[in-house]
Amino acid sequence: MLLNSIVAVRDEKLRRRLLRALDRRDVLVNVVDAESNLWKDVSTRACDVIILSQGMFPKATIEEIQAIKDLPEKPIVVILSESATEEERAQFLATGFDLILPTQQIERSLGKLISSILGRRRLAINRDFPAVIEAPKPLLDSFVAHSLTMNNFLRLARQVVRSDATVLILGETGVGKERLARTLHNGGSRSNKPFIVVNCGALPENLFESELFGHDEGAFTGATRVRRGCFELAHSGTIFLDEIGEMPLHLQVKLLRVLDNREMQRIGSEILMPIDVRIMAATNRSLAKLVQNGEFRKDLYYRLNVVTLEIPPLRERVEDIPELANTYIAYLGPRIGCSVTGISPQAMRMLCDYAWPGNVRELFNVLERAILLCETEIIDTHDLSLNVSPLQEAGPKTKNDAKEFAVPELLPSDWLDLPIKDVRDHVFGKIEYEYIKQILKQTKGRIGQAAERCGLNERALYTKMKQYGLSKEDFK
Repeated sequence: MLLNSIVAVRDEKLRRRLLRALDRRDVLVNVVDAESNLWKDVSTRACDVIILSQGMFPKATIEEIQAIKDLPEKPIVVILSESATEEERAQFLATGFDLILPTQQIERSLGKLISSILGRRRLAINRDFPAVIEAPKPLLDSFVAHSLTMNNFLRLARQVVRSDATVLILGETGVGKERLARTLHNGGSRSNKPFIVVNCGALPENLFESELFGHDEGAFTGATRVRRGCFELAHSGTIFLDEIGEMPLHLQVKLLRVLDNREMQRIGSEILMPIDVRIMAATNRSLAKLVQNGEFRKDLYYRLNVVTLEIPPLRERVEDIPELANTYIAYLGPRIGCSVTGISPQAMRMLCDYAWPGNVRELFNVLERAILLCETEIIDTHDLSLNVSPLQEAGPKTKNDAKEFAVPELLPSDWLDLPIKDVRDHVFGKIEYEYIKQILKQTKGRIGQAAERCGLNERALYTKMKQYGLSKEDFK
């Protein structure tokens, strides 16, 4: 993270020494002049350490120092003293100052202090952002890969794990894009630094910019004090932008500037802050199509697309399902408090024959439910709850079924010139269009109800409606 410091020192020579000692890429310095009201000023800022010289301000009261320490950041308050007596030191500590530093030892002492504060702040970020930590930390070797498809994918992933390059992760919903991003972070040089996750599809547009870049006091109505954004918190570590295709166009410009210049500004601030982060982004949508439709900036797409990793869906790596299933059962059983130890061959066959539209996430959920319902130590077919559609069954049961779900013998000729992935996207797009249209028809264009039934937030549903040329007015 980027450490924020406030410096209040009247003596110009001492101030210059202090600023040289704080000249680090992970420290942002705010100099406060002698005339300002320090304690009131600090209460509106997001700061980690306050450094002031003895006699700079009127004597602080216990209440003022305690008010500072009650701020969310709980800043460390340091006073510089050339020759404080034992009585004065005792008074400073009793008032609430954390540290008294002799001015002769600034250069040596501040380095240790800043490193200590940074270490503690990073631990605090881990507590405040549960997505930062996962025990045990996933590594590439923990990915199950018996299939050729997955082995080929991991071979490419291993080539970029040690680099600091921007990574774009593609894949269907539920394949494990965030887990891969965390794995790449854990295997790189930033592994002991923050890993901040931003779900671009879940953020309301009016809060999006503040969440990413933070804001200053008074930047807008309700901004009563400084707030750090996710980029600032991720400084020296990694920021993972999930569902990047949902990011509004006007914020894509700001993200591009951060990528190009490695600098950012809080909303309402004129200060450019240096940002040292590795950026990873993920999407289950085609960014190339969004670029064609004018919904995603071409320059940002090329800037993000330094290294692209596309995680194969579970249906293309059937050989991995048995080990994945056994691993999940061994993990979930003790966690749920059940004595399930395995799965029958028939049930395993059923898992391998299923198409897994929800991918690995769906497999995990199906097995969790099966463990809860299982009355023996072995999961059997009747314990599994799979949403098997007629297209996934071995064959139609009646002639009517065969007519309803038959695949045309002759496909459109232009499909034969496309790779299978593009054909799959084309078919999926048609199904998704019809699905959303039917949901809107049933809910009579009520976006809140429709979004809830689709499992989307309202903004994401509006984006898809725009993509397919649908308007809620057509269904009222």
